[in-house]
Amino acid sequence: MNEPILKINHLSKAFGSNVVLRDIDFTVNKGDVISIIGASGSGKSTLLRCINLLETPTSGQIIYNDRDVASGKINAPEYRSHVGMVFQSFNLFNNMTVLENCMVGQTKVLKKDREAAKEAAMYFLQKVGMAPYINAKPRQLSGGQKQRVAIARALAMNPEILLFDEPTSALDPEMVGEVLNVMQALAQEGMTMLVVTHEMAFARDVSNRVVYMKEGIIREQGTPQQIFENPQRQETREFLARFRNK
Repeated sequence: MNEPILKINHLSKAFGSNVVLRDIDFTVNKGDVISIIGASGSGKSTLLRCINLLETPTSGQIIYNDRDVASGKINAPEYRSHVGMVFQSFNLFNNMTVLENCMVGQTKVLKKDREAAKEAAMYFLQKVGMAPYINAKPRQLSGGQKQRVAIARALAMNPEILLFDEPTSALDPEMVGEVLNVMQALAQEGMTMLVVTHEMAFARDVSNRVVYMKEGIIREQGTPQQIFENPQRQETREFLARFRNK
């Protein structure tokens, strides 16, 4: 049975006269792993930033658990604890250790005591293979390690949905795999995930739905099999043709 967690209705976003998202509609069900693909500049990251309220939609609705979070009448930090985000550039606090990075949101937003926050942080750092680095500062870590810490930090907030904004695009090629492996394990455990990605193998093999965007519009969406093996639109075929030999 499909259990909707998030519904996007007629979402649009403009920066002045530049319309970046146009009339976006889709639903995220519990356990979905949805990959959003498309060329750079197609509005993918802006869509995630609107869902996470880092950008204010120009029009439309974002319904989370029957509430329109785009109305401006909700506590944004509290909402973000349920709909977490992993950024392309990690966004770790450079003056804090790995452990502190994974505790600060829990104590500030969830109001957990330090001991409970530490326990959760350790659990998720262990899960992503970063427990040996709890006393390191971000500058001492590789890109792949930073991204795994960022994932642990997001998980420690116990979110219902995790948004990933091109989580591997800032990484050296040899570090991409370690982050994708963590994401694949989360998907297998039933984590609901919305992933903006250029990693077509991940979109094809791990997602249960793929959304293709172009010029701020969802042009086509379906199962990975439908999108990768039998795309209906010429523009989808042309976009995917670039990745065929990868």
